[in-house]
Amino acid sequence: MRKLLLLALLLPTLTQALAQGLGTVAGTITDKNSLAPVAGATVRIEGTPLVTVSDSLGRFRIGGIPPKTYAIKITSIGFSELILYNTVITVGNELNLTLQLETMITKLAAVTVSSSRRTAIAASLETPLSVQKLTTEEIRSNPGGNFDVSRVIQALPGVGGTAGSVGGYRNDIIIRGGAPNENVYYLDGVEIPIINHFATQGSAGGPTGLLNVSFLEEVKLSSSSFDARFDNALSSVLQFRQRNGNPNQVQGNVRLSATELAATLEGPLSSKTTFLASARRSYLQLLFKAIDLPIRPNYWDFQYKINHRINKKTTLTLLGLGAIDNFSFGAPREATPEKLYILDATPAIQQWNYTVGLSVRKQIPGGFWNLALSRNMFDNAIEKFDGNDTQNPTKRRTDINSQEIENKLRFDVNKTLRGLKLSYGGVLQYVKSNNNSFIRIRQELRDGAGNLLQPAVVASYRSNINLWRTGAFIQLSKRFAEDRLSLSGGLRTDLNSFTETGNDPFRTLSGRVGLSYVLADKWSLNASIGDYYKLPVYTILSFRDNQGRLVNRNTDYTRSTHVVIGTEFLPAPTTRFTLEAFYKRYDRVPVSIRDGISLSNLGGDFNAVGNEPVRTNGKGYSYGMELFAQQKLSKRFFSTLSYTFFISRFSGADQKMIASAWDNRHLLSFIGGYKMGKNWEIGLKFRYQGGAPFTPFDLALSQLNYLTLGTGVLNLSQLNSQRLGAFHAGDLRIDKKWNWKKTTFDLFLDMTNFYSAKSPAFPQYTFKRNETNTAFLTTNGQPVNVNGANAIPLILANEDGTLIPTLGFIVEF
Repeated sequence: MRKLLLLALLLPTLTQALAQGLGTVAGTITDKNSLAPVAGATVRIEGTPLVTVSDSLGRFRIGGIPPKTYAIKITSIGFSELILYNTVITVGNELNLTLQLETMITKLAAVTVSSSRRTAIAASLETPLSVQKLTTEEIRSNPGGNFDVSRVIQALPGVGGTAGSVGGYRNDIIIRGGAPNENVYYLDGVEIPIINHFATQGSAGGPTGLLNVSFLEEVKLSSSSFDARFDNALSSVLQFRQRNGNPNQVQGNVRLSATELAATLEGPLSSKTTFLASARRSYLQLLFKAIDLPIRPNYWDFQYKINHRINKKTTLTLLGLGAIDNFSFGAPREATPEKLYILDATPAIQQWNYTVGLSVRKQIPGGFWNLALSRNMFDNAIEKFDGNDTQNPTKRRTDINSQEIENKLRFDVNKTLRGLKLSYGGVLQYVKSNNNSFIRIRQELRDGAGNLLQPAVVASYRSNINLWRTGAFIQLSKRFAEDRLSLSGGLRTDLNSFTETGNDPFRTLSGRVGLSYVLADKWSLNASIGDYYKLPVYTILSFRDNQGRLVNRNTDYTRSTHVVIGTEFLPAPTTRFTLEAFYKRYDRVPVSIRDGISLSNLGGDFNAVGNEPVRTNGKGYSYGMELFAQQKLSKRFFSTLSYTFFISRFSGADQKMIASAWDNRHLLSFIGGYKMGKNWEIGLKFRYQGGAPFTPFDLALSQLNYLTLGTGVLNLSQLNSQRLGAFHAGDLRIDKKWNWKKTTFDLFLDMTNFYSAKSPAFPQYTFKRNETNTAFLTTNGQPVNVNGANAIPLILANEDGTLIPTLGFIVEF
């Protein structure tokens, strides 16, 4: 930290000694519908005389640009104007863009569907509403985001996080009251099941994302009205579009902060081939040690993309993403009940995962086709012992070793025929799931006289299954009434070879319809309705009882029906307002046979979800409204404001609708940024979430089981009957860039929760300890009994807030 401060003081002197260079922007421009190159497109750097025209391959390049932030305007006859706001030009890296232009909408006599309105809008013909987009610069400059895509999107409308479980420090993505495992993720058209380190198997989330922001050109979040090409999504589809490597020169960047070291390199391999590659090393374990937290998360991640132009009409892409995670512990310098609880309750985790993919995209008359072949694997090992006594097998609480392997082949055709957009295709998957698990649910306990107080309840099994999954879709979209009315409809079905009803294509036949109507220039009315299906997670499918029987083959696809209506107002090319109301209904939700609760209430911790017998007879619903306002960079200022109100309910075995674990009711987020002179930038973010529901402890069972479980036992008859206080926090970020002859240095200060607000999280059950926290106090002065009979219960409030400052830098070369 001292070295960074010293370097910051010396930089002005260094800057005077080095001449400032000039930046360059380059890229390719294609037709979004056909992927054909757009020749003759004009590319202009706004506020300067710099302009160029794309060549026959859609390529362009502009040099000699003074480094700062610009808007870049792209125009071409027959296409809607495209303006890229908040585009940062530096000296260290040539900015390389992959741009797609949309066909211009007809101008009406009474209502002008202006081409400029396509600039701020995020919706498309296929997805007319419930969609948001983020550029890479918006992700990089997000206060408190720490270059983490998973954390940044929590500022979008309808998106919440699990503030109740671990004080807002997880990346669970909760969309409009749905569970974290209801989302799917795609990287350049290849599905990636995991986007976070230390992911919760059977759910999602984790403390930090694993995607490299330097690779990303755009992030698109659809929270309803999904295109029929996407399967297994109930709440959202998150698409990450990567840029191509620089075809003109080798370049890279290094990012160092208090939490990580990351390096990225890119460039040409030949005249037709480019590459992007990166590696990142975590220093979270050092940060947590410095603030005296006993957990030590440590990870590596790797990412690459190779793009090869086979010929003028065919492109081959290779991509990969992988991570190695190790979650261990260290003794705190100052022992407190809260820190000792973390040591006793949190399992050790060893994980690794990867996704590799190959895709071929070929232009055909009127459109293009995609072929994607991919493989992903997730290896998860979770272990926990009583008192962390790893040398004594009888102290074992949890021992899970599992793998999930998917091999996928996707093919789709996309064509435009006389204004009708047609997409169709299918997917074939071969899946393997291995699960070797020992889970002590309850330990046998006896009183001093040897009388049985509680029998042992243990789940212990070894399982491996394989199955085939298939799916097919068709989507049709067209504009009518002189382009004032847009209609889109899709049909999809999915099958599998494992569940008893999995081969019935009509059981998952799902239709969806979306429409958009231009009420007036700058105003539109949008609506959609659709059914969506999701296969139970592999931990459910592979579960066996203690006799080795696969007891969950009778499970069914979960169904969610969405109804959404909204309006969009675009008063200027840089400004956008949306207002939407939504309703989601759930059927066939997995419900625990053992506990009688919906599994949609689980997934906000670091264990696994689904290792138990279930019935898919649960129901649920979520409804609400959301408001979103966005101001793209204009006159040095940019901002977003979103507010969502929603109610989320799910039923268990008793079919009684109660508040779900994600029923925060209120979500409010504001992000603002200001570009000052001399490459200074400041950003501010404020987040607010209503109090999360939680379940009180069963005090008798908690006292009986605490020493053998490490946690209290919840009173499930009062599931989610209480609420935490509201969660709020403010984040601040300051950036300063120096551009030298061929290098850019970006120094940043990122302060998460800068005003140290309390962060309400679930209460923690433990026993009182002595003043030195070396032993439990007891009612009789004797050592604590295993059944806790002489212990003194204590419930920890668990609402501390921590200011986390991060000082770091990025060097581009």
